[in-house]
Amino acid sequence: MRVPEYDVAVVGGGPAGATAAADLAEAGRSVVLIDRDGRIKPCGGAIPPRLLRDFDVPESLLVARAKGARIFSPSERSVDMGIENGFVGMVDRDTYDEWLRQRAVAAGAVRRTATFERLEREPDGGVVLHLRPPGAAAGTTEPIRARAVVGADGANSGVAREAMPKAGRPPFVFAYHEIVRTPSVTPQGYDPTRCDIHYRGDLSPDFYAWVFPHGDTASIGTGSAHKGFGLRPAVAALREVCGLAGAETVRREGAPLPLRPMKCWDDGRAVLLAGDAAGVVAPASGEGIYYAMLSGRLAADAIDERLATGDVRALATARRRFMKLHGRVFWILGIMQYFWYSSDKRRERFVSLCRDPDIQRLTWQAYLEKELVRSDPMAHVRIMMRDFAHLFGVVSPWEKRA
Repeated sequence: MRVPEYDVAVVGGGPAGATAAADLAEAGRSVVLIDRDGRIKPCGGAIPPRLLRDFDVPESLLVARAKGARIFSPSERSVDMGIENGFVGMVDRDTYDEWLRQRAVAAGAVRRTATFERLEREPDGGVVLHLRPPGAAAGTTEPIRARAVVGADGANSGVAREAMPKAGRPPFVFAYHEIVRTPSVTPQGYDPTRCDIHYRGDLSPDFYAWVFPHGDTASIGTGSAHKGFGLRPAVAALREVCGLAGAETVRREGAPLPLRPMKCWDDGRAVLLAGDAAGVVAPASGEGIYYAMLSGRLAADAIDERLATGDVRALATARRRFMKLHGRVFWILGIMQYFWYSSDKRRERFVSLCRDPDIQRLTWQAYLEKELVRSDPMAHVRIMMRDFAHLFGVVSPWEKRA
């Protein structure tokens, strides 16, 4: 039997893989997009408006537009962070990811439902992937051949294990959420136009818990890297807090979220990682959709150059370009999570700091536009001074502001 051959095999049909497949197909490459059947990524579903522009995503895919966030401290004090002239878009990952996959197919990619099992190298530099079809017995696989591979198959990437066994894994939190049906009468603790974020050790000892509006549904979840921490009981407690304990549960999902980009995304030959497989989920915030799609686009560019020139060094340009654009933000967020999320005492001060109008304005500008804001240096100085004041306990967390 003849083995199907493609220029590129993309393993994983989430935002990273679907974006890479679409871009490569549009560039004239023969592409197969391989994805498991029925998999929905656990995700709050928040995207910035810039994603719609950068990746030509229609606003019709948004199920809600949040006009701000309310963050809660361990003592249940809250701070409202409104957005001026903007919004946080919300998408349902089942619908959103499927739309991205269909766009890749419309661009010319071949879609295949299967589970990646293993790969083999060929003398000419190509790769043979062994795929298990849906319903097939364990060990039953079908081969395909590709000149290059994009591994976009999540934080537990099988492609990474096979192609880059010494690369290790980035640190991660395990995220769990429940999609619930919102009642016709809005409960007192829930606002369908607002994202709620809870910094409480009993809801997450090292990350945060969330309630995100999704139109007719809501995502209620939490995450933690602490083994043994009860994610389901924490979500049950959060549902009580927001008045949705009795709401219908549509589905439950959980998965690891990496919180640091991998030090190397490619094997130096034919395989390149993207999305969660490459570790591009922002520390502190857990935001991943925009960064996944960007990494998929950069991976497509690098693979296309590799195929056009034969120069394997082109693969490394994907990570290099990503880190040039966003490496500093990831570094800052990593430090923030390490310090401010480490205890309820520090979380209390962190939420208190977020009352600051400079912090709110620069935070939203950086989130919405995905760029560090340098146009107001004095605002950064003021933030630094207030940060140090809280760091050294010079001020009480909730002192009245002048």
